[in-house]
Amino acid sequence: MKYDVLADLVVAFHFAYVAFVLLGQLAIFVGFGLGWRWIRNFWFRIVHLIAIGIVGIEAILVIDCPLTVWEARLRELAGHPAEEGSFVGRLLHYVIFYDVDSSILEWIHIAVAVLVIATLVLIPPRWPWRRSPAKLPDSHATSDTAAHQR
Repeated sequence: MKYDVLADLVVAFHFAYVAFVLLGQLAIFVGFGLGWRWIRNFWFRIVHLIAIGIVGIEAILVIDCPLTVWEARLRELAGHPAEEGSFVGRLLHYVIFYDVDSSILEWIHIAVAVLVIATLVLIPPRWPWRRSPAKLPDSHATSDTAAHQR
């Protein structure tokens, strides 16, 4: 496979990663307001936390994103700099990377990580080991079931 195609795939994965973190956080806020149950899914929330946690740790330790480094290396191996390449690669690259001072971007990454952690506390997930008893409609509840639910 050509290096520029691999670079485009890395950029597409990077774009999906960023979209998952940002749209996932937006979905949690909107879903909380609209009562969506899926936004409290334990595994979704943990994967979301890990995804932004990695970015936050990279920002704190001032580590270049491995996906960015990998894409640049693949572009170099393809014989052109990162700003060149295919249309899709350039489009996704410009959507992900902003022309902002890197220290500001690092603080934004850290702030989003803190926001996700705060959201985990304020809008907690359903923990898999804490199952709530099934609620039956009143018309189906018997005295035994009602007594058991108390």
